[in-house]
Amino acid sequence: MRQNPFALSSVPPMIKWLLIANGVGFLLRIYDPQFVLLHFALWPFGEYPVPSAGVTVGFAPWQLITYAFLHANFGHLFFNMFGLWMFGRVIEQVWGDLRFLLYYVVCILGAAVTQLLFLFFYSSGQIEPTIGASGGVFGILLAFGMMFPNARIMLLIPPIPMTAKWFVLGYGALELFFGVTGTEAGVAHFAHLGGMACGFVLLMVWKRQGRLLN
Repeated sequence: MRQNPFALSSVPPMIKWLLIANGVGFLLRIYDPQFVLLHFALWPFGEYPVPSAGVTVGFAPWQLITYAFLHANFGHLFFNMFGLWMFGRVIEQVWGDLRFLLYYVVCILGAAVTQLLFLFFYSSGQIEPTIGASGGVFGILLAFGMMFPNARIMLLIPPIPMTAKWFVLGYGALELFFGVTGTEAGVAHFAHLGGMACGFVLLMVWKRQGRLLN
C-alpha cells in the first residue's frame, strides 16, 4: 500500500460520513440559501446588517465548523469531495477513522481562524461569508504529500504526471501567490494556507512521535 496508495478502492467510514454531511449541507443551502448562509457560513468579527433579510449577522462559534459543510455551487462541492475521497481514503486507512477526523477538524478550524484574522487585519471593506471544505482538503493534500511523497499523480490540466511532494509544494506556492497578489478575488486563499499550516504542525508532532505512517 505504501508504494501504490491509490490501489485502495473502498470508502472508509469517516470519508463516507463526511461525504454525506457535505451533501446534506449542499441540499440545505439549496432549500433555504439565505437562512443557511446567514447562520452557518463563516462571518467576520463584528455585526453587519442585511437589509434584504432584516437581520444583523456576524461571527458565531459554531461557524468555525459549519462553514466547511457548505459550498457555493455543485462544482465547488464536487472538486472538494473528489479531493477528500481521492486522498483522504488512503490516509484514513493508515490512521483510522477517529485520528483522521481529528486531523481534518484541526485543518478546517485552522483555515477558519486564519480567514478570520486575515479579514480582521486586511479587510477591504466588502464583507462576504466564507464557505467550503477547501481548508480541510488542502490539509489532506499536505498529509498525503508528506506520507507518500513519491506517489505518482496525474494532473488534469495540463495532463502530466508528477510526484505527490511536488504537487503539494506547487499547490501551496500558487495559493500563496494568489493570496498575496489578490488574484481570483472571492477565493479564500489564506484559509487554504491556514488549513495546510495547522495540518503541518500536527503532522510534525506525529512524525516526532513516530506516528505519521501508523
